[in-house]
Amino acid sequence: MTTTVEFMAESFKALGTPFIVGHPGGESVELMDAARVRDMRFILVKQEVAGAMLASTWGEITGSPGVCLSTRGPGAANMVNGIAHAFLDRAPLIALTDRYSAGAQEVGLRQRIDQKAMITPLVKWSTTLESSVVGQQVKRAARTAMAHAPGPVHIDIPQSETTKPAGPGSDPADLVIERPTLTPDKKSLSPLLTRIDKASRPVLLVGLGVFWDKASVELIRLAEHLGSPVLTTSKTKGAIPEDHALRAGCIIGGLIERKLVMQSDLIITIGVDPVELQPKPWPYNIPTVSITSVASNEAFIPAEVEMIGNLQVLMQAIMDYCPAKSAWGESAARDFRSEVRVALDTPCTGLSPQRLMEVARASLPRDTIATCDAGASRLLVVQKWESYGAREFLTSNGLGSMGFAIPGALAARLAHPQRPVVAFTGDGGAMMAIAEIQTAVKENLPIIVIVIDDEEIGLIRVKQELKKIPRHGVAIGGIDWEKLANGMGADGTTVTTENGFQDAIGHALKSGRTTVIGAKIDPSGYVAQFNALREL
Repeated sequence: MTTTVEFMAESFKALGTPFIVGHPGGESVELMDAARVRDMRFILVKQEVAGAMLASTWGEITGSPGVCLSTRGPGAANMVNGIAHAFLDRAPLIALTDRYSAGAQEVGLRQRIDQKAMITPLVKWSTTLESSVVGQQVKRAARTAMAHAPGPVHIDIPQSETTKPAGPGSDPADLVIERPTLTPDKKSLSPLLTRIDKASRPVLLVGLGVFWDKASVELIRLAEHLGSPVLTTSKTKGAIPEDHALRAGCIIGGLIERKLVMQSDLIITIGVDPVELQPKPWPYNIPTVSITSVASNEAFIPAEVEMIGNLQVLMQAIMDYCPAKSAWGESAARDFRSEVRVALDTPCTGLSPQRLMEVARASLPRDTIATCDAGASRLLVVQKWESYGAREFLTSNGLGSMGFAIPGALAARLAHPQRPVVAFTGDGGAMMAIAEIQTAVKENLPIIVIVIDDEEIGLIRVKQELKKIPRHGVAIGGIDWEKLANGMGADGTTVTTENGFQDAIGHALKSGRTTVIGAKIDPSGYVAQFNALREL
């Protein structure tokens, strides 16, 4: 007899996720034991929100849904922000919450909240586990989480259902069905092909759909075929190697990229999800076409033609049917990169955040995976850190949540155990997830945490300054990163110079231990940088 939790554990492992992460409750112990019997890890985090962010980042990297777990009531409520990250950052996630059995749920009050009502607006599907149909529930959960656009699903687990026999259909063999890709013919593509054929200077704007369809190779080949400069969203850094001659930079919703785009005579958006863009009116009056795997109904991108299908297939078809074009994009991309460098090269009296990023990129191996927190420093990290492969740069963009970088880095280390992993975070974001440094040590998931310490909530201070409002309520400061790290069993140091920072990275790489590097920076250039790159 297979119980419901045994079937669930077997299914999660079959999907390619060899762990469950979270902070359990009493109703979770049977599922945890079923996972243990199947050689699945249980990663105990200190905050449920960190567990959900870790699991969802695993989903982003691997394509297999991460699995996170919380107890009822406060645990479920605390996990909500991580679920929201998965929802808005398009990450496949299965979120499990404990629940009272039916009778207690109906009459009890203590630790009872309507978890489904709370979570349902933030997931693609929510269900209450029922042993007789658990086979269908888990299969639907897996398929829904992984379908484009990927996202979270929620299973509320009553205590009474955990050890009941799993009903019919509880075979993990057919969790995901095969869906063959259809190849379009030239006639069906003619509206798109005609528009591209007329253009002499197309520009490519690239989003998450390229990763969903594993189409980075085709993207690079298409850019080279059309000679087009490539702008990616921050979530898609690395889709084209960032030392490629046609890589321009990132779309940040600012003024600086408009000069490049306005030189083109056709915008081709490839896999762009509107959640990746700033919530502003579309700033271009240039003809636009779109290829995507998911129809866009938000009317955000004013595409004249939208082709829906597998992006590998669609980009290959464009190359097959459209003649190659001159490489106007190399000079355009080079000029754009130069303009960004100049804009960020603001005067500084101490260790500048821009030099910090340049030293970090020069000091860390090419195959380093980077995560990035929200905040003032994110602008610099996105522009200065170079990634050279798909899913090698991870950030919370759709939700834009602080506290992401550290749990995100733990997920990257799980997915890539032999590669260096660095988490870039401000001091505010670091403090939101600092307890997970102990998780990194305990779980033997060594990461390098670079805290860009400006002793304040820098982004809000910037906005206060731009709005001529006195600085108020944003100060942090006074954190001894070495002692904080040492207290959790990690290495730690504080640096104030480029040489000291470079030495700290070298030591961290050599030691192979979780290391916190508190880099005390001069943030005085932030306002000028924001004014140069982005409208606030």
